[in-house]
Amino acid sequence: MKNSLSLFDRFDNLDTSINKWLVANSINILRFTMGIVFVAFGVLKFFTGISPIESLATRTTSELTLGVFTGHSAMVFVATLECLIGFCFLTGMFLRVGVWLLALQMVGAMSPLFLYPSELFSGTMHAPTLEAQYIIKDIILIAAGMVIASTWTGARIVARPQGFRATLSKRVAGVYRDVSTVPYA
Repeated sequence: MKNSLSLFDRFDNLDTSINKWLVANSINILRFTMGIVFVAFGVLKFFTGISPIESLATRTTSELTLGVFTGHSAMVFVATLECLIGFCFLTGMFLRVGVWLLALQMVGAMSPLFLYPSELFSGTMHAPTLEAQYIIKDIILIAAGMVIASTWTGARIVARPQGFRATLSKRVAGVYRDVSTVPYA
């Protein structure tokens, strides 16, 4: 029995060490990986016929810009926007601008769900098409952008190590609006 406690204690120490590393690095990793995603998907859109969502993105951009951007120029507009967002996130420079551009881009990216619902949910029992699934996953990018945006005014993840057992019964980790209310701070 003593060996199993010792093994659990070793796991608990490893878990706590990993958590401390995540606290120190996860937001920067999130920012950097979002930058990679935006640059990669943005670059694809510069080339005709490569992006699987090209037709839908072109029509949506044309409609949202009231015809200012149509055809390939609509894709170049979206590609440029996504690459700008990506470079802001990759470098961390002009990050506030990048997040605002992300918000603008996400409005455009999500709008086909409202502009073309019968086209995007045309499967059996109105199941989402591949394009709809491609758009719906952007909810994750919105949430990640919100986390990154929260750092503008100094929000940080604060390490408050707790043992593995102590956190097993908790549904959601504590989030505190005021650091003075954090226990053990």
